Amino acid sequence: MSSSDPAPMDTSSNDTQQPQQNGHEEQKNPDPTPEAKAQAEALKAEGNKLFAACKFSQARDKYTEAIELDPKNAALFSNRAFCDLKLEEYGSALMDADKAIAVDRGFVKAYYRRGAAHLALGKYRDAIRDFKNVVRMKPSDKDAQAKLKECERAFYAIQFQKAIEEEKRKPPSERWGPVVQDMQVDSSYEGPHYVSGKIDAAFIESLMDWFKQQKRLPKKCIYQIVLDIIPLLRDLPTLVDIDVPAGNKFTVCGDVHGQFYDVLNLFSLNGLPSETNPYLFNGDFVDRGSFSLEVIVLFFSLKLLYPNHFHLLRGNHETLNMNQIYGFQGEVAAKVDTGAFDMFSEAFNLLPLAACLKKKVLVVHGGLFSEDGVKLDQIRAIDRNQQPPESGLMTELLWSDPQKPRGRAPSKRGVGLAFGPDVTKRFLEENGLELIIRSHEVKDEGYEIEHDGQLITVFSAPNYVDQMGNKGAYINFNGDDMKPKCVSFTHVPHPPCPPMAYAAGMFR
Repeated sequence: MSSSDPAPMDTSSNDTQQPQQNGHEEQKNPDPTPEAKAQAEALKAEGNKLFAACKFSQARDKYTEAIELDPKNAALFSNRAFCDLKLEEYGSALMDADKAIAVDRGFVKAYYRRGAAHLALGKYRDAIRDFKNVVRMKPSDKDAQAKLKECERAFYAIQFQKAIEEEKRKPPSERWGPVVQDMQVDSSYEGPHYVSGKIDAAFIESLMDWFKQQKRLPKKCIYQIVLDIIPLLRDLPTLVDIDVPAGNKFTVCGDVHGQFYDVLNLFSLNGLPSETNPYLFNGDFVDRGSFSLEVIVLFFSLKLLYPNHFHLLRGNHETLNMNQIYGFQGEVAAKVDTGAFDMFSEAFNLLPLAACLKKKVLVVHGGLFSEDGVKLDQIRAIDRNQQPPESGLMTELLWSDPQKPRGRAPSKRGVGLAFGPDVTKRFLEENGLELIIRSHEVKDEGYEIEHDGQLITVFSAPNYVDQMGNKGAYINFNGDDMKPKCVSFTHVPHPPCPPMAYAAGMFR
């Protein structure tokens, strides 16, 4: 999400002006009474206060009440779209922006917010169209001009990169392997040294302490760690079967999003990973938090040390598109170089998509599928060594979310789908499973038990992006009965580098 200041492009306050009415809408709906308009304005004011307090879900509810009273007020739809953006529900943001534009085609902020939603989904061409409309209608808006330029730059950079990639015949690991051997470590360097094939627990502890002091690992060490993790990940199945022996503990964690200091706190609370204290981290290791490099280097090092007891699954943010937007690409370029980012991208493509604990519990980052009858063997057969396509099993595993109503519905994110408790129940019964663990969404307590106890969301990034105020959580299982025990924890301070510090310019 995981799950959020998901699209902090629009830094202006919620709009308070009355929109011009659209003639087509007037023919479809009667005019609201003056009393209804006044009540809607009062609700909007309440929503604005809640929004300013970062209570985005509650603010959205107020705007929804106001819309029911005055459906011809474009500002209400636009404000609700802003809440949708903050909650990462980009599909809903697109719909609300469209409704605002239908009410008033001259309402500038609606185009601005629709552009932000398109951009958050990586749909640069559509975002460019919307920001061009903003600049056309409001030529003095320097912020919109800057975002348009950033968006165009990103779009053309991707096109250029695609052209280059077509010319590349070797994956980054093969191109960089021989070069890494010739890289030098400065003689004045006094931190931990990674030596291929000789990693031990002492290196892990030294690495955590070094990173905690905000010090950098030499480029050669980072390259070599990723070079070593790639063949290890390549040999893993797409769905990893994990046994949890009787009497043993097993811990599942959710999104950490580059919150390195909270990861250290999690380990201090639940114990360092080891052969007797195994972990699974369920995707979204990077992006948004500005210590993503530290997190992923630590996680890859732990995976090298404990290949059968430290497990990593892919999230929707272990993808090129998300990394280009939300900061990981910029962070790696700033702290290492662009070649290292290519290496990480290759490794991300090889991460498994799911894990099955003791043939009872399925762990995936997002959720379930747009059709019934999907079996575990179909997940095993997914070719994961790619960027997720626009649809299909792989994308749904990474992006889908649960919903309370039965059945299925379009995703509020604009990718994947929403699935109800009946869908979860059928999937578990058809595959002989008892429980689904997923992540991908911020939860106030760090977790939420849904779908009649058959699905648990776990999110391990407390006070997400330094503003959500949520707790983090992890889930402990005991191999005797595999009953989940959810444990919440609060955030800890981190150095003064704000979230999104390395994100694309339009998102900082």
